[in-house]
Amino acid sequence: MMEEEELEFVEELEAVLQLTPDVQLAIEQVFPSQDPLDRADFNAVEYINTLFPTEQSLANIDEVVNKIRLKIRRLDDNIRTVVRGQTNVGQDGRQALEEAQKAIQQLFGKIKDIKDKAEKSEQMVKEITRDIKQLDHAKRHLTTSITTLNHLHMLAGGVDSLEAMTRRRQYGEVANLLQGVMNVLEHFHRYMGIPQIRQLSERVKAAQTELGQQILADFEEAFPSQGTKRPGGPSNVLRDACLIANILDPRIKQEIIKKFIKQHLSEYLVLFQENQDVAWLDKIDRRYAWIKRQLVDYEEKYGRMFPREWYMAERIAVEFCHITRTELAKIMRTRAKEIEVKLLLFAIQRTTNFEGFLAKRFSGCTLTDGTLKPESPPASTNPFLEDEAAPEMEELAMEKGDSEQKPKAPDNPFHGIVSKCFEPHLYVYIESQDKNLGELIDRFVADFKAQGPPKPSMDEGGAVLPSCADLFVYYKKCMVQCSQLSTGEPMIALTTIFQKYLQEYAWKILSGNLPKTTSSSGGLTISSLLKEKEGSEVAKFTLEELCLICSILSTAEYCLATTQQLEEKLKEKVDVSLIERINLSGEMDTFSTVISSSIQLLVQDLDAACDPALTAMSKMQWQNVEHVGDQSPYVTSVILHIKQNVPIIRDNLASTRKYFTQFCIKFANSFIPKFITHLFKCKPISMVGAEQLLLDTHSLKMVLLDLPSIGSQVVRKAPASYTKIVVKGMTRAEMILKVVMAPHEPLVVFVDNYIKLLTDCNTETFQKILDMKGLKRSEQSSTLELFRQRLPTPPSGPEGSSSLSLLAPTPEQESSRIRKLEKLIKKRL
Repeated sequence: MMEEEELEFVEELEAVLQLTPDVQLAIEQVFPSQDPLDRADFNAVEYINTLFPTEQSLANIDEVVNKIRLKIRRLDDNIRTVVRGQTNVGQDGRQALEEAQKAIQQLFGKIKDIKDKAEKSEQMVKEITRDIKQLDHAKRHLTTSITTLNHLHMLAGGVDSLEAMTRRRQYGEVANLLQGVMNVLEHFHRYMGIPQIRQLSERVKAAQTELGQQILADFEEAFPSQGTKRPGGPSNVLRDACLIANILDPRIKQEIIKKFIKQHLSEYLVLFQENQDVAWLDKIDRRYAWIKRQLVDYEEKYGRMFPREWYMAERIAVEFCHITRTELAKIMRTRAKEIEVKLLLFAIQRTTNFEGFLAKRFSGCTLTDGTLKPESPPASTNPFLEDEAAPEMEELAMEKGDSEQKPKAPDNPFHGIVSKCFEPHLYVYIESQDKNLGELIDRFVADFKAQGPPKPSMDEGGAVLPSCADLFVYYKKCMVQCSQLSTGEPMIALTTIFQKYLQEYAWKILSGNLPKTTSSSGGLTISSLLKEKEGSEVAKFTLEELCLICSILSTAEYCLATTQQLEEKLKEKVDVSLIERINLSGEMDTFSTVISSSIQLLVQDLDAACDPALTAMSKMQWQNVEHVGDQSPYVTSVILHIKQNVPIIRDNLASTRKYFTQFCIKFANSFIPKFITHLFKCKPISMVGAEQLLLDTHSLKMVLLDLPSIGSQVVRKAPASYTKIVVKGMTRAEMILKVVMAPHEPLVVFVDNYIKLLTDCNTETFQKILDMKGLKRSEQSSTLELFRQRLPTPPSGPEGSSSLSLLAPTPEQESSRIRKLEKLIKKRL
């Protein structure tokens, strides 16, 4: 009965007691066990099967049951012990809680007592420190009073001493005393309402005023405004007076500087008056030599009298520059008609050299002084402000095509301080350059006529005309020179001159010397063509003329690239506001026109040389050709002319490879349509004649594909753009001949074959092919009518033109003779 109750209890317990995986994992960590009975996923059936794996093992079932019962009893005993041990836990807990509450109450009472005692201690400290603070305030006030009394004593004594020393002109002692008195007086700004303090302040101001007047009087006596006689040297009194002037009102210092500089430069105004011979530009060196001597004289006599921070030497030089600029501008306006370009450039060069000398010796800090501020020169963008040898180096760099920009030279603070006066007269320089460039162009023309065209050269690359380099070197020199004079309107005027003579050079030297083409004087007869020997001259231009055209083309290409560089350099040198007015695109277009004309002449020459051969081809009796042989004489003639002209052109245009490619493309675009036009004139054509023409066409196609490297030891792959043109054009010629070779009966097959091979819906072209086949008019009419009927509907879109390939395979209807002809061509290859 008890066993049944226990089983029921276990079932109820299992139904109620379901632990979560986390709790089960914690239990396993705290009480690790390998007993299957402790597993959460315990299975009674599996456990029994483990105990009794076989039927024989059931023999000891009683023993196993007894062990389990014994284990159950032990577990029950443990549970009862634990349960009984927990009966008194609640009472013990309540007792411990009560004890904790009592301890907290006792602790709270002790904290309150401590807080009360701290408040009493703080009150006691405040009462103690109250008296100490009163003593500190009294000490601070007493110290301030003593310090103020000491300052007052020092101020009163200093003022008395200052007045006495001022009367005795003891400037050395006054310089130190005055600064101290002014420092002490600053402490009494808050007490100016006190009459005694205000009186002392007024006495100090009066002493300063008296000092300033005395110092100015002493300098006036030492350096009188009237006359040029000077004392032997500076005195210590004046040196100490300058120290005092540093402390006094800045106007005293400026007045001393102004009077001294005016007296120091008074001799200059007399010596270089406008009516004096030395005042003109040809003796401008004497002005700068005079000021250099004066600066040396100043350093020897007065260098120690003035403080270093006054920069008196620099101020003298700056004032000299202002006076010189004004005087030079005045005299140049008066004698403007006497200014010549050499004299102007001489004066500008000497002036810029002097400005460079000033930049090396002085820092230019006085140029920002409000009293002596000059007209600020424009911000220079000139990268050539270097030594006198810099322009020559720049010319050399431009000759070599050096496109690397040189590092910008340091700014010269004195740039333009004197030379700015020459800018209104730079029109003389611009007019001179206009005249010089005109003479230079005329000399180039005369030299070209005297020396003749350049000699043929076997070297790689065509020769650029020497006059081209000379022109741009002169341009470079003018540009650098003018940019040192001005970066304003004169640079724009010079640019206009450059544009004028670039155009003249392009038309007079380049375009004007291109060989002139002449009208063709008859063509070759068939007999003369057949008798033509290899090496005979058919081209209209001689070897020298071909080299001249290539040389002019190379020169125009050089001018085009250099003109673009010139435009960039000009934009670097002019003021930012004037950059948009620099535009040489018209001149670059002119050189591009010369290049196009040169290429066109070369194409026309070779094209015209091939005309007699094509004419001979069209006049041959192709219906009488009995067998297919080697290439025809007219093909040999065309190849001969190509081999004569193309290597010369390629070698002379080696340095401008892209223009040689343009020549090849233009020749192909000219020759191939002309060849097809003459091909249509070959009528009637027999089947054998058509085969011979197809063989000739293939030979010409291979020669044209090899045209860029023909006769060259170095074989290069032809440009893809050129190859595409040749393949497209010559393949069309081959297709025309294949249509001619195809039998015209049945008509439907012939018409369809034409449409597939040529993809040409033009009735006129179809008519020409019928003429080449020699069909009668009656046959042609029916064939044309059928052709119009079978024309495909024109496709819409751009794909229509390329839907049919020119390289379509031969239809099955093509005769066996066409296949034999293809085998013959392959055999030749």
